[in-house]
Amino acid sequence: MTGRPAPAVLHPSLRPWLGPIAALAALVVVALGVLYAGHGEPGVVDRWIIRPTADSLRQPWRYVALAMDFLGEPVGAATLVVPAVTGCLLLRRPRAAVLIVAGVGMTVGTATLLKHLVGRTIHGGHLSYPSGHTAFLTALALVMALLATGRLGLGRTAGTSLVLAAALVAGAAMGWAQVALGAHYPTDVLGGWCTALAVIPATAWLVDGIADRMADVGRRERR
Repeated sequence: MTGRPAPAVLHPSLRPWLGPIAALAALVVVALGVLYAGHGEPGVVDRWIIRPTADSLRQPWRYVALAMDFLGEPVGAATLVVPAVTGCLLLRRPRAAVLIVAGVGMTVGTATLLKHLVGRTIHGGHLSYPSGHTAFLTALALVMALLATGRLGLGRTAGTSLVLAAALVAGAAMGWAQVALGAHYPTDVLGGWCTALAVIPATAWLVDGIADRMADVGRRERR
């Protein structure tokens, strides 16, 4: 035990940018939720992008989409989360390990709650807004990018670019699979992506705040 505090999961260089980004993402989630509340059909934007309920993927792209979709299911998600948590613990990044569990859990939980509040459906009854699969993979990618930013000591611009790029790649990959398989409307995917962007920075700030307070209490008790 060296007595040194564990590294923060929300690197100081990212805080000036991620706060406003998270707030904007939350506004998008709410706006889309209000716009499509109770709807059971694709909106204008959805129709412009693709016919969302038309499952027309051909092989081998259907296999790729199904593999992506599997990563958002409980077993598939565990194959990503468990190694990620283990890696954080091996790297002595306990806060990052906590953020993976808490952040991803809160993101998926928020998406599930929103589905019931908004009540948008697809295929005649399946709740669709926002996409939980997209929210999950985006959230995990965000946490990994936050960890990489801290370990590499990236500045504000480089760190923010890495975080947003990771979120965009993960969200686009899972979102493509969900829309292509007819499981979600494109605006559901956007809602899931923004849900992760809103929840993960807030959860990271909360994890750091609680860990810092616990460290302060521990130091006072040792005096």
